[in-house]
Amino acid sequence: MKDAIHYSRKEAEMSFEQRCGEERERLRVVAGRVRYLLESPVFNKEEAREGQHAEMKSNIMISYRHIEDARMRIGKILQAAGDGVSILDKL
Repeated sequence: MKDAIHYSRKEAEMSFEQRCGEERERLRVVAGRVRYLLESPVFNKEEAREGQHAEMKSNIMISYRHIEDARMRIGKILQAAGDGVSILDKL
């Protein structure tokens, strides 16, 4: 694979479940950073065209939701790799 990820020695020694957990945490951080873009001072400036800021904000939220969906999907991988029961069902 041309764009393959090379894990550090520490990551290579982690279990599959631990690596999934690490990736979920990374995505949580990225999602927060993407959502924080909504607070950018650029939205205090005048729009170059009508609806520009609304379109930008909409795309930020779509990006955020896709990242959150990726986190959820990795959670589903963990669920399938484990006992098949959602952590929410265990509460």
